[in-house]
Amino acid sequence: MERILIIDDEVEICQLLERFLSRKGYVVDTAYRGKDGLQKHRKNPYDLIITDFRLPDISGLDLLKEAKSIHRSIQVIVITGYSDIRMAVEVIKYGAFDYVTKPLYPEELLHLVQDALKTDNTEREEIQGKTEEKEDRKPDKQSSKKSAGRRGDEYLIGNSAKSRNIYKNLEIVAPTNMSVLITGETGTGKEYVAREIHKLSKRSEEIFIALDCGALPKDIAGSEFFGHEKGAFTGASTTRDGKFKLADGGTLFLDEIGNLTYDIQLKLLRVLQERKFSRIGGSKDFEVDVRIIAATNENLKALVDEGRFREDLYYRLNEFHVALPPLRSRKEELKIFTDKFIEDANAQLEKEVTGLSEEVAEKFEAYSWPGNLRELRNVLKRCVLLSQGEYIGLETLPEEIIYGSEQGEEDSKDSLRGAAHEAERERILEVLAETGNNKSKAARILNIDRKTLYNKLKNYNI
Repeated sequence: MERILIIDDEVEICQLLERFLSRKGYVVDTAYRGKDGLQKHRKNPYDLIITDFRLPDISGLDLLKEAKSIHRSIQVIVITGYSDIRMAVEVIKYGAFDYVTKPLYPEELLHLVQDALKTDNTEREEIQGKTEEKEDRKPDKQSSKKSAGRRGDEYLIGNSAKSRNIYKNLEIVAPTNMSVLITGETGTGKEYVAREIHKLSKRSEEIFIALDCGALPKDIAGSEFFGHEKGAFTGASTTRDGKFKLADGGTLFLDEIGNLTYDIQLKLLRVLQERKFSRIGGSKDFEVDVRIIAATNENLKALVDEGRFREDLYYRLNEFHVALPPLRSRKEELKIFTDKFIEDANAQLEKEVTGLSEEVAEKFEAYSWPGNLRELRNVLKRCVLLSQGEYIGLETLPEEIIYGSEQGEEDSKDSLRGAAHEAERERILEVLAETGNNKSKAARILNIDRKTLYNKLKNYNI
C-alpha cells in the first residue's frame, strides 16, 4: 500500500485529509511541524508528502529540498493560499509535483494524489525495463508513444504563427542527434516539448528518461548521472547504474540544467565530447549513445558571463535552441489550451462541462498566468470538478484569478501604484543602459539580487 505523509500546522486539515485518504486505501501519517515530518520520512521514506507551504519551523522550499535528499523519488504536493501562488510556482521549479490552493476540495486533491503516484510508478517501470535484456526492453511503437507522454497529455500545438513555427522546428531537429536546449518560464511545457522531440526522433522506440537537476541534492548528483561502485561512499552498499547507463540508446532530458554544480558540469561535458563515462568510485569507462535534451528557465548565457556555468558546456547543449513563450504573451491561444484542458478534465472527472462563462473568460484574459500552461491546466481541472452546470462560473475560480485581474486594473498608469511601477521600470532601464546591459552589475546598483531583477524584467516586459 502506498504511504502518504501530511504536514500542516492546522490539526483539522491533517485529520480531514488523513480520514479521507485512508478511506481511499492509502496508509496515511501526519505531522504538525516540518522537522517532525522530515524525521518520520528519514526513518521510513514515504511515497508522497502533502505539505502546507507555510509551516511554523521551516519553509516549504527547504522541506522539499530536504525530503528529496532523503529519498530522491519522493513526490511532493504543496498546499498554498492564493497570496503565495508565485512562490508555489517557484517550489515546482525545485521538484514539487504540483500545488493546490486553499480552500481544499478532497476530490480535487485525490486526483492530484493519484496523478503523482502514477507518475512515480511509471518512471520506476520505465527504468526497471531498461535494465533488462535489449530484446526484452525494446517496446513496440505504440507503447513507446504512450511512455513519451506518461501523464496522458499530448503535446498541443498552438494556433499562432509563433507556435506553428516552433513545432516546425521540432520536426526538423527531432530526426537528428543534435543536443537541444529548451528555454522558457516554469510551466510553459518544456518537458512536453522534450517528449515530443523524442517521439518524433529515430529513438522513439527507445527509453526516455527525465532528470530534474533543480531537485537533485548535490551530494548524490554524480551517482544519479553516472552511477557508483559498491563502497564508493558511505551508504553505497551495492553497485548502481546512473541515468546515462539506463538511457543508453534513448533520450535523456535534463530539466533545470542551470542548477548543476561546476564539478558535474565538467563530467557532463566529458560525456558529451567523448561519449563515455565511468561510475563514481570506478575506473572502467562505459561507452554510451544518448541524445541530450536540456531545459532551463534561467538565462544560461548570463550564468556563463558570471562564471557560474561552463561556456564550452553551454555551446555543447545549445546545438539547437527552442524558446517557449509565456502564456501571457500569447493570449490569442488561450482558448485552444482552455478547450483542451477542459476536455482532459472532463475525461478524468467524468463531467460534461462545455466551456467558460463570459465572466470567467474575461477574468482569464485579464490574468497574467505566472504559472503558465501548468497553472491553466490545474485551474481548469479544479473548475470542472466544482462546476454544477454546463459552463464554468465565477464561483469555481480560485481567488488569485478573481483578485489578480482586479489588481491589474488597480495597477494602471493613472493610479498611484501604477505610477510607482512605471518609475521603477524607467529606473531599471536607466541602470541597464549604464551597465551595458550587465544584469549582475545592474542588480548590485539597484540593491536587489539577480533573480529579483530577472523577475522584474519579465513583469515589466523589458
